[in-house]
Amino acid sequence: MVTSSSRAGPVVEVSTSKTGKHGHAKCHFVAIDIFTAKKLEDIVPSSHNCDVPHVNRTDYQLIDISEDGFVSLLTDNGNTKDDLKLPTDDSLLTQIKDGFADGKDLVVSVMSAMGEEQICALKDIGPK
Repeated sequence: MVTSSSRAGPVVEVSTSKTGKHGHAKCHFVAIDIFTAKKLEDIVPSSHNCDVPHVNRTDYQLIDISEDGFVSLLTDNGNTKDDLKLPTDDSLLTQIKDGFADGKDLVVSVMSAMGEEQICALKDIGPK
């Protein structure tokens, strides 16, 4: 994982340039954003450190879906988390809406990194 322009993603390619007449060799990182799947690129002097983001993945039971696209999730301590929107991925969105409409008990996985959160997966834990 590397941060590039305040984004987080797994590194898929690293290349280095030779030391030039004006200083250090450079490292070219290519990563894929964990939230948007867009390609990220960053060039850093080889003598510098790179930030590594802390990524969490938490499961919550889905309680409700509001008309404006927000979800209500049950936390481990019994409170609700109501600040997340439905995912933009069409396949996952359809699975969540259809499963909820069918009355299934659903658990969503929420990935969080660098102050951003997004539903990234779904588990069906059976009928209500």
